[in-house]
Amino acid sequence: MMKKILTAVTLLTLFTGTILGQTIDKKDLVGSNNPLEYSASFLTIAPDSRAGAMGDVGVALSPDYNSMHWNPAKYAFIESDMGIAASYTPWLRNLVNDINLGYVSFYKKIDNVQTVAATLLYFDLGDIQFTNESGEYNGQHSPYELSLDVAYARSFSDKISGGIAFRYIRSDITGGALVGNMETKAGNAVAADISMYYVNDDLRLNDNNATWSAGINISNMGSKISYTEIEKDFLPANLKIGTAFKYEMDDYNSLTIALDLNKLLVPTPEYELNDSILFGKVSDVSVAEGMIQSFYDAPGGWEEELHEIKYSVGAEYWYANQFAVRAGYFHEHETKGNRKYFTVGAGLRLNVFTIDFSYLIPLKQNNPLANTVRFTLGLDFQAFREQQNN
Repeated sequence: MMKKILTAVTLLTLFTGTILGQTIDKKDLVGSNNPLEYSASFLTIAPDSRAGAMGDVGVALSPDYNSMHWNPAKYAFIESDMGIAASYTPWLRNLVNDINLGYVSFYKKIDNVQTVAATLLYFDLGDIQFTNESGEYNGQHSPYELSLDVAYARSFSDKISGGIAFRYIRSDITGGALVGNMETKAGNAVAADISMYYVNDDLRLNDNNATWSAGINISNMGSKISYTEIEKDFLPANLKIGTAFKYEMDDYNSLTIALDLNKLLVPTPEYELNDSILFGKVSDVSVAEGMIQSFYDAPGGWEEELHEIKYSVGAEYWYANQFAVRAGYFHEHETKGNRKYFTVGAGLRLNVFTIDFSYLIPLKQNNPLANTVRFTLGLDFQAFREQQNN
């Protein structure tokens, strides 16, 4: 009899979400806060000013110095022979004044179809003072996170290219402090990106030239990262899909419109009650299983899965290929992080240098992302050599 009762309770739990008189409707979960859980979140921050000014779009934009973060395959179609750029972002200035994100990127064309690139992303988290249970000073630590990337891109035709990138990640945020009597350590991980890029610049619209491009990048596929000997966290594996359309209005004016969709490929936390899973699936799985499971494991069903898709739209206007004005919008559902903001920015090409700036405007006041600015300076070595020869 007791076995039958337990079986009935289990079935009731699975199909209706009822335990000991508590009833939970799956529809209620769609509106509840259930963000994805992962570490090394600095890998998801837009590091450069151009994409940062366009609502964080970039997977299908024209190739530039910072294609590594958005779509390494784009490097195969970059026009210049070699270039280097540096970006700087004071981060979360509404909260603290000593967190900064730095990004250095370099690329070199091997020949007409092959390009190699490397980048360094460094996230300085300022200084943290540790105290003991009595509130007494117990040391200081300067936490940081970094990723070192190398990439190879190759064009397969005059319209299609592919790219692969390898990434080393280090996250030293605890300083070896004891957390719950457990010793911590710096986290280390490795990951890879696979990407493709398509561009068609033979289009005509109203007797003017036009270009349509599309891209896909599956990034941060790699090992889990751990700060203790027990727990291991997912990296922010991500699927980026995007498209862009550039219209050359005349010899001096052009306008680009772009759209990106992002889906994190990490498991959605399950909904538990009294240590029993009511909805969703177990999130403590392998990396490969977690990436596949991320498409159908949301406790709230397909409606919640759609909430996990972030989208960005952006526009870029160029005058005489020397001065650019940019704007964009980024949207993340309120139950999955609630980042919603507009962005604006500008760019200037001065012979061998490119200078870009962006500014973030959140929809809600008192947002920690408010007043975020980014600066990028790029150097075109090919243009520099040509200028020196002249």
